[in-house]
Formats: sequence, C-alpha cells, structure tokens
Amino acid sequence: YYTKRDFPEVYEQIKRRVAEGRWEATGGMWLEADCNLTGAESLVRQFLYGRRFFRQEFGLDCETLWLPDVFGYSWALPQLIKAAGMKYFMTTKISWSQYNQPVNDTFYWQGIDGTKVLTHFITTPSDTNWFKTYNGDVTPKSVKGTWDAYHQKDINDEVLLSFGYGDGGGGPTKEMLETARRLRDFPAAPQVTIGTADDYFRRLEKRVEGKRVPVWNGELYLEYHRGTYTTQGRNKRANRKAEILYHAAELYSSLAGLIGKPYPRNHLSEGWKLILLNQFHDIIPGSSIAEVYEESQAQYAEIRAYGEKALDDALGAIAANVDLPGNHPALIVFNPAPFDRTDVVTAKLPAGWGACSIVDAAGKPAPSQIVAGPNGPQIVFEAVSVPACGYATYFARTDAQPAAVTDSPDVTVHGLTFENTAYRATFDERGLLTGLYDKTASREVLPPGAVGNLFQTFEDKSIRFDAWDIDIFYQDKMTLQDGPAMVRVVETGPVRATLELTRRFSRSTVRQLVRFYALTPRIDFATEIDWHEKHTLLKVAFPVDVRSTEATYEIQFGNVQRPTHWNTSWDWARFETCAQKWVDLGEGDYGVSLLNDCKYGHDIKDNVIRLSLLRSPVSPDPHADEGHHEFTYSLLPHRGSWRDGTVQEAYGLNNPLAAIWQEPHAGTLPASLSLVR
Repeated sequence: YYTKRDFPEVYEQIKRRVAEGRWEATGGMWLEADCNLTGAESLVRQFLYGRRFFRQEFGLDCETLWLPDVFGYSWALPQLIKAAGMKYFMTTKISWSQYNQPVNDTFYWQGIDGTKVLTHFITTPSDTNWFKTYNGDVTPKSVKGTWDAYHQKDINDEVLLSFGYGDGGGGPTKEMLETARRLRDFPAAPQVTIGTADDYFRRLEKRVEGKRVPVWNGELYLEYHRGTYTTQGRNKRANRKAEILYHAAELYSSLAGLIGKPYPRNHLSEGWKLILLNQFHDIIPGSSIAEVYEESQAQYAEIRAYGEKALDDALGAIAANVDLPGNHPALIVFNPAPFDRTDVVTAKLPAGWGACSIVDAAGKPAPSQIVAGPNGPQIVFEAVSVPACGYATYFARTDAQPAAVTDSPDVTVHGLTFENTAYRATFDERGLLTGLYDKTASREVLPPGAVGNLFQTFEDKSIRFDAWDIDIFYQDKMTLQDGPAMVRVVETGPVRATLELTRRFSRSTVRQLVRFYALTPRIDFATEIDWHEKHTLLKVAFPVDVRSTEATYEIQFGNVQRPTHWNTSWDWARFETCAQKWVDLGEGDYGVSLLNDCKYGHDIKDNVIRLSLLRSPVSPDPHADEGHHEFTYSLLPHRGSWRDGTVQEAYGLNNPLAAIWQEPHAGTLPASLSLVR
C-alpha cells in the first residue's frame, strides 16, 4: 500500500514480478504487526485490511501467516488465522528465547478456542548468535545447518530456509541465487530447491498427514524483549485510546445510520490504516529511533481527528433525534459497552451555570456533585443501567441544589480513611495504602504489615538491546519510593471522594488522584508523571492476601493463566509478561484484579501484583519517555472470580460513559435505546 502510494514506479515492477511468479506476495496482515500489544479488534483489522489488499491488487488469497520477527504470539492467533481463511503459520523469533528453546519445529498450534494451525519454525542457524534466522545465506554450511537443527526428521524430510537480507530490506543477492543453483544436486549435501512458502506448506501438510504431529496448546511466549511491553509509553497510550475511539465511532455511526446519517466509511478506513501502520512490530513496542515517534505522534493526531469527528457527528445526530419533552436541559449518556452499565458520568457545566440537580427520564433524582475541572466546573453523577451499545437520558434542573437521594449509597471521609458500601481504605501520611478492608467479603485485602500503591524503581541496564529488554537481574537493585509525600483530600460528596498524592523522587514527580466511588467498585489511581530518569524502570506494587499458583491475564478475545512461582526455567523465564486491560490473582472464592487504561507490562510473583509504568532506555532513542505522562490504573478486590465483574470494570475504565448536552426538543427516538436489543 505504502509502496504503491509513495513509489508507484517501483510498485508496478513488483506487480509484474508477482504476475511472472518471481515474487511471492504473502504475509496475511496489513503489515508485520506486534501480537502482544495490538488489541483484539486491531488484530482482526490487520487480517481484514491485509487480505483485502492482496486480493484486490494481486488476485491472491494468502495461505501463510508470515511473521518472522514479532516479539511473541498471542494465544488468540490460531483462531484468527483460520477465521481469516488462512491455513499455516511461520516464524523463527521464538528461537531467540533466552532460557528454553523450542522443542518442536513443525507442530500444530492450538488456539484458545481449540483451533489448530500447522506451524513451522525456520531452523537456519545464525553465524554470530545462538538463535535461528530469517536472514539466511545460501551456503553449504547454512543449508546443512538448517537440516541438522531441525527436530522433526521422523515426520518430515524437507525444511524451509529463508535467505536474503530481509531485516532492513535488500533481499537476496546474485551470489545467493547462483549458490542455490549449484546446490541443487550437490553431493553429500541436502538438495536445494527455490520455491514459495505456500507451496512448501502444502507439501508439508501432505507429508505429516496421518503422522504423530506434536501439538502446542498455549501462547508462544518469547523469552526476550520484555521491555517492549513498556518502552515509549506515550505511543502505547495513543494506540489504546485510538482503538477505543474507533470502536465507539463505528458503533454510533452505525446507530446514526438508522436515522439516515451517512456512514463515514472513508475517514474511518483511513484512520484504521494509520492505526494498523503504527502497530508495526518495531513502532508500538518502542524499539525505533526518535524520529519514528515524532512522526507517529503526528499520525495519531490525524487518527484522533478522523475518529473524533466521526464520533461527535454520530452522537450529535442521535441526540438531536431523541424526544426531549419539558423545559429542562438534557444530558444524553452514551454507553459503547456490550452490556448495561452503572457508572459515573462527568460533564462540563455550561457557562454561567451554578448549582443544579440531575434526574433520570422518570424524574428520579441521581446522586451528583459539582467538581473543579481542567476547563471549568463539571458535574459528576451516577448513571444507572445505561443500555448496552446505546444511550439513556438525564435532565438537569438548574433551579435546585443536588437532591438528597436517601436510597443511594454514599462515600465518606474521615481523615485519610475512605469508606463506601464495598471498602474501607486507609492511607498514611506518606500516601501509601496501609489498609483495605473488603466489607462485602469481611476480609482484609492487604497482608498484615504490607502497603499498597507502592512505587518501586529499578536500575534497568540490559545486556544487549536497551529499548527491547528487561533482564531478570533488574530486581537486584530496587529502591522503594516510600518517602514523604504531599497528601490531601480534594473532593468529597455523594458520588465520589478523591485523595491527591504528590511525590518526588530523583528528578521526577508523580501526582495522583485516588478516587473512591459510592456505586462503582473500582478504586481509580489517575496518575500524572513528569519523568526524567535514565536506565530506570518504574513499577507500582500491590501485595494482596491471596495465594494461588496461577494468575489470569487478559489477552485478545480471552485470557491466559501464567504461573506465580519460579519452579522451573519455563516459569521464571516469564518474569515479565504482557496483558491487555486487566490481570487477576484469585483463589477460588476471592481475588484481586488490577486494571489499566494503557499499560501492558506486568509481573505477579507469589502474592504481589505489579504493573510496569515507565522505562528510560537510551538506545536507539536517547530521550525515550522523558517528559509528561498520564494514565490510570485501578484496584478491584472482588468476591468470586474475575468472571464476576473484572471484564466489565476494565471495559468501563477504558470506555468512560460520554454525555452531551441538549436543549428540549421533539424527536423520533426514545429516551433510552440499545443497538443490540
């Protein structure tokens, strides 16, 4: 796509070579995307846009997902490969693993839903490293080495050697092609034939038919490049926010289409292409040079412009058609989640407004309070059971103070202790969480003597790849950031209470707004950091009074269980892992979840849940992550398992209820509506 756009003459030459059978157009995705950080819908779009392009431009349906250089492979991939109409999967990156090498090179990879995909790892040795390479040379040594390293000789006698200067471009040389010709029937060496990946996999499928082919059931975790879950945090935040924005924009543009508004297909399509571009496996992981992220931030601004216009236009069209009788201004509250939601709504007050109260469409008062916002006063209120993929209507009465709601829960503050119907939380003068009593389960969440929301910094100097790697010995040099902090209560009211924490360490400053709600069970830690460290990793830790040998991590379209112990090398190799919006440590009838709105790196060892917040490598970008950062993580203790509310609360954190003001008017739409009912 980008070659066609920027270098049309070169692109026409490529098309001719494809038509001549001299260039294999394969891959399966829009580009070679990261498969850990990329969200679920984005992975689907990588296949959708990629396969559509190959079909329209070359008349081809790729059969092989070709991802040689991606930093680990989600357990969700096999079902997506098959659902996209593909059959096979190839990589070699797993051979980079530090501690445990693949035990099989040809196998069926079984996905989270039971789907199996025939998979092959390239076994070409590298001349200078322990791992196998997709940048192979065609020499007797590399050809024999590829065969010698292959594990499944009992079921297959043909292996794949990918040759040429593929990492960074360049392709094969004339010398490589001539050597391949000479090795076609060279005595005492494996025979060499040049062909295509799809043809190879078709032959491989026939060769292994009826034989005992190993099955790998689980994620393909790369024991390397664990720092890519955290490096360049602003870029990762922009990706998450874009994924969330485009989901809402498409949903409500579809709903607006039911009342005659044209669907903004072109703008959303162009925005999606930019989202997919920035999920390239050296951009979103944080392993590119500084200039890449300057360009990427400009592209994310363009992405936001496309998405926000589509969303604003759709919400405005829907709101303008809702029937709003009476003479009170209305707030239309939109819920993009696929389930009904009870959550907090925040809306900017119109200029000149003073006190007001909020009632629902039936006239029932909703708890509300006026708070200071970045651009003037805001009203915060509790919206109850907003329909899934839809909206509900509330009205503002400007002639009245917020009404007392006698049957609604409250949140109270005594000193540095916050209490609602679910919890009683206590902080000390350092801003550390010293006590968290779960009233619904009659138990303490923190172990005796432990503190939560504890910032930890680590010397983070990797052996080889600075932006890519966190090495296992990073924990040897830890500093607890538990010194003095500025602590004050800045909000109280019937909807929420907020504690402000400000902490300095080294050359950086952290400011947090810790929010407790009357109805919403999350405890939100809205965080701003002015970050000016070098070779430092920042984590936040929550020790919990829960014991389990496994923890649960959200991945695309599901979750995966990973060990909380280091019994074997396969366990301790996963000392840092990736999750999407939540992780959970549970022991059957009770657990604690940690949610996030744009962070991916986690580790859960024994009973301590930690979230990686920031890094500061100096290569290839000498100023990576310096400056201002904003993000929110949330603590969610719960009865039962993560199935009893974690998914919904993580979705709520990432998809706040949106509200827009409307003056009374007649309309054809009801006061509340769901697109999925």
